[in-house]
This record gives sequence, structure tokens and C-alpha cells, in this order.
Amino acid sequence: MDIDSLVADLMKAERMPLDKLKQKKQVLEWQRDDYRAINTLLLDFRNELTQMKLTTKYRVRSVTSSDEARVTATASSAAGLNSFSISKVSKLASAENWVTTGSIAATNKSIDATKSLASQDANGNFGVGSGGAAPAWNWETGAVGTQTILGNGSTTGLKINLAEGEAVDTAKFGKMSVKVNGVSYELVDPSTASLGQKQVKMAADGSLTFGETVAAGASVKVDYITDKKVQTATLKKDSKMWQLDKRNINSTGFSLTINGSAVSVASDGTFSTGKVDFEKGTITFDNPLTADTEISTSYTQNYADFSIKTYTSTSGTSQIEEKFLIESSDSLNQVINEVNSSKAGVSMFFDTATGKVSMMRTESGDYFENSNTVARDSDITIAGDFALQALQLGDNTVTKTHGENASFIINGLETTRSSNTFEINGVTITLKSKFEETAGAVSLSVKNNGDQIFENIKGFVEKYNELIGKINSKVTEEKYRSYTPLTDEQREQLSDKQQELWEEKAKSGRLRRDSVLTGALSSMRMDFYQPVTNSETNPLLNQLAAIGITTTSSYLEGGKLEISESKLKEAINSNPDAVEALFRGGSDSSLDSEKGIMHRLYDTVNGVMDKLKEKAGNSFSTNTQFTLGKNLIDVDKRIDRFEDRLRQVEDRYWRQFTAMEKAIQQANQQSAFLMNQFNGGM
Repeated sequence: MDIDSLVADLMKAERMPLDKLKQKKQVLEWQRDDYRAINTLLLDFRNELTQMKLTTKYRVRSVTSSDEARVTATASSAAGLNSFSISKVSKLASAENWVTTGSIAATNKSIDATKSLASQDANGNFGVGSGGAAPAWNWETGAVGTQTILGNGSTTGLKINLAEGEAVDTAKFGKMSVKVNGVSYELVDPSTASLGQKQVKMAADGSLTFGETVAAGASVKVDYITDKKVQTATLKKDSKMWQLDKRNINSTGFSLTINGSAVSVASDGTFSTGKVDFEKGTITFDNPLTADTEISTSYTQNYADFSIKTYTSTSGTSQIEEKFLIESSDSLNQVINEVNSSKAGVSMFFDTATGKVSMMRTESGDYFENSNTVARDSDITIAGDFALQALQLGDNTVTKTHGENASFIINGLETTRSSNTFEINGVTITLKSKFEETAGAVSLSVKNNGDQIFENIKGFVEKYNELIGKINSKVTEEKYRSYTPLTDEQREQLSDKQQELWEEKAKSGRLRRDSVLTGALSSMRMDFYQPVTNSETNPLLNQLAAIGITTTSSYLEGGKLEISESKLKEAINSNPDAVEALFRGGSDSSLDSEKGIMHRLYDTVNGVMDKLKEKAGNSFSTNTQFTLGKNLIDVDKRIDRFEDRLRQVEDRYWRQFTAMEKAIQQANQQSAFLMNQFNGGM
């Protein structure tokens, strides 16, 4: 007997109910996915409704200027329908600007802004103190560093990490800086007993004490100076070089220890087994190391410091100060980039053609004048030999152009602004040139931009039509009852293309006449048709039809809208407030009849989305949280039970056929025995 074939044929019949269950599961999954796709469409439409509930969609202002060469303007949605007349602009706002009177390079020399300051200084390229190795400014000796640590919710307990043997040079506290979340704190003498707000002191071991609590998790940036730099490392076998953290380090005071033993280093950097390149900051061995090696070094570098103080639009009566620590290995470009990226409020650049440095405030206007303090001649204060000598930004070596406020007469009122671009009652005005009253006033007229409002409403209607078109196509989609999900056996008999065509029809119509979706279409149509009767709405313009928006003549389109361009534009231009009230008025009302169309639609869409989520969940839902998911769980359980039953049935068939085969074999054996007996008796 061919038991395999017999059992397989019998199990095909037994598995038919299981195939039905799997097909049912597939249908549920298709429905779930279709519902979720509709929910995604509704989510996108709800986002559009959120935008259409804003005043900016209906209060689009435009400004016309009678002379854009002199004055231009733009308006926000908050601007009223006003007019302005600027009859005179006596001064335009300008930013304070410093330019060095001459080149910062020495005579017959030039400065390479990409090379280290140490190399340019050693070559005598800077104009002050030039001549071979003579310093252009007073270098200081030590090591500079920067670290960012996190606040701990206390005034104490914060500490920068220092290597063993390093110590903060507390005597230089005035050159260092501490910022908490970008706000500068005043570093005071470490011996100070009582600290005030925005004050901090730092001990030699790097521990910080604040005058006020530093919030937990706050970013605390510390720029500090130590007496020396200490580095240790374990170099692996076969290593031949070690790169130090610093470059252009000093040969004087340099110490080197290898495997715990001090190594004598000559002034030219050579030692018994290698050489130190002080400029590059490398230690190179003559031969690869034969084993892992402990190595440590202590050294100093040259550094300089300077500070920039500026008055800004936010500084009030005090200046904002930024401190800069400059390493001799830095290039001039690096220094300038650090200044420009800081909060000093200035923009600096070096002109290679002239060798001059320019520094301009990033804000126009005269803020010191506005602070109403003592007289002065500049909004910028520079300190530090590097800036005063190397960059030649001292009072006697720069030409200063002071910042000025714009001064003008608007609607008969003489006033000033720190910038040439400023806002008045939602209108942003830009002064382009100076002119006298004799040149004639520039008129600015704020009007409603009806064309843009029309485009906003038109765009919304198009999105609405797109939405209901897709929903309507689902609820009216043809359902092919004879096309059921393919079983595994059926898939084996069809090509990929045939499977695709079959599944296309099998998926079709799964949401046909769905009550939730047909109800949504009906509710949204009612939201549009029902008059809006709030106090802001014009009784003559309280329905969409009154402003030229109606449903299409074809009922098959499910209530799509069409726009009469001329009628809508006429309503927008003649009564923009009524159009806005129709769409977004009555937001605080509890009555649907008083709510604007956008608020009604928003509530309807929210309700539909909640129903769909309850029915089909979303990508973050588990099957226990929505109806179709619970049905899927039930089907899965039934599939599991049926598969257990099939295994039992298949085992029973095997036992039965095996027993039958054994019985047949025994019968055959007995028959053969009897035949033998009969033949023997004859």
C-alpha cells in the first residue's frame, strides 16, 4: 500500500476548513490595512484643517510702497489695514566698524593666516616686535584647555578632570571663563569667601564653587589654564610614534619618562632612542618598540589671551564680554573663526591683500547711546596684548566708524530705530536710503491679499476632494465574491503575474458600503452644508454656496466641491472678515451650528479617526486593543486548535493504515502457509 499518498489525499480534505480559516485571517488583515490607510489619509487632512484654523490663512496682507527704492515693507497676518507715510529719513542705521590703519604685518613681510602663530611670530612676520625670534606680544607659559561637564543641582561638587601632576593656575583666574548653558559667570579670586549670583571660583585641583545652584544636567563649559600639561599612555609593541595633545610645545621644562625611568632630552629634542618634534608635538622612536611601553611626559606651551566687550540689543547698560585663550599652535584663521562663532557680537576678517584686519558689529545701531550711561566713543572694548599688538586693534591703530541709529519721520512722528528693518503694528518696514522732506513722502498701504487667500481656500478644497475621492472609491469598490484569498496550494499553480491579478480582485471591495466611512462622508457633507450662525458671520455669507463653493452635479463623485472663482474672490475682497468667520469662527462655541466649517470638520475627522482606530488600531497597537485585532486573535486560536486536531487525525490515519498493512501482511503469510500445506499434502 502507498500509505503516503493515501494519507496525503485524505488530509487534503481534512485541511479544507483550515484553508477557510486562513483565508478569513487574510481578509481581516486586508481590512485592517485598508482602514489604517484611510486613517493615514484622515490624519493628513486633519493636519491641513489645523492650518486652515489659523488666521494666517485668511489674513494675508500685502504692502505697496510708492517708492521701493527708498522704502519697502511686508506685513504679517496681525497687521491692520493701515497706511503709513514716511516723509524723511535723515540717517540710516549702521554698525560700528574698526579697520586697522595699516597692515598688521612687518615691513616687507606677509602673514600666512593658515600657519601657526608661533611660526609667523618666529619669522618676525607680525608688525609689532618684529625681528627674528623677538615676540610680537608677551607670550605666557602654561597649558590651556577646555572641558564641558554637567550640572549636578548644587553649588559645589563639580570638577574638571586634570591629569596627576597638573594644577589650575589660579593666579590667572581673570583670563579663564565659565559658562552655564551659554551664560557667562564671573570667575573671582579663589580666596573669595562669599559668592554672588553669576559668580564662580575655581581651585587648583579644578573644583568649582558657584554662587548659585547649577541645574542638574546643565552644560558647564570651562576654559582654563594649568601650570603644565601631563600626558601618559601605554604604547603597544611595534609602535614607533606618539602624538601629543599639543603642538608648538616648549623645549624648556620638557620631561619624558619611559617605563618609570626619566629620559634625558636635549634642547633639539633628541634622546637616546628617538627624538621629540616640539613643533609637531610628536615623539618618534628610532626603532619600533619591542614590547608594550609605559610612557609619560610633562610640558608647557605658549599662549596668549584677549577679550572683547560689546553693547548689544540685549545687553542693557552693561557690555557682553567674551574671553579668548589663544595657543601658539593656532593659526590666525582659527583665532578669527573663534571670535566670529562666539557671542561677542562682532564679525572679524583678515584681508591678505592689504594685511589689514576689519572688525564689525553684527548688529547695527548705537546701543551705548540707548543705554543712557556716560558718554563714550565706541560700543566695543578690546583688552589683551594679542588683540592690541598682534592684531593692532588698539585705539591708536584703528579707524573707527561708529554705529548709528536710523532716524526718520513716520506719520509725522520723529523716531529712531537701531536697525533699518523694524516692525510697526505687524508691518515690517525697511529703509533703503536717506531722503529729505523735499523729495516727497513714501506712502505704504497695507491691503488684504485676496489672491493668496483664494489660493489657500482653493488648495484646501482640492485636498478635501482628494480625500473624499479616495474614501468614496473604497466604499463603492466592486466586490468579487468568487475571488477568495489564495491558498498555498493554489499559489503553487499560478505564476507571479496571475497571483497579482487574482489578489487585486480578492482585495477589492473589502470596505464596500462600510458604515463608518459612509457615515464620515455624510457627516462631512453636512458640516459644509449647514449654515454657520455665530455672531461673527454675515447672515448673507453664512453658507459655502453664498461665497461660490458648491457640490458638483455628479452624485457619483460623493459630494466633491467646486469653486466659482469670480464669486469667491468677490466675497474675499468685499468682506474678508465674513469669509474668515464662515471657515474658522465660533471656535469657543459648543453648538455645531455656531462653529466655523473648519472646526466642524476637525471634530468630525477626529471622531472618524477614533472609530477607525477602535476598529483597526494603528502601527503601535497590539491586537488586543482593537476589534479586528481581537478577531485575528480568535482566528489564530482556531487555526492553532485545528492544526492540533489535524496532527491527531494524521497520526490516526497513519496508525490505521499501518495496522491495515500489517493485517494484510499477516493474512498473506497465513494464505501462503495454507497453500504450502495443501501442496505438501498432495
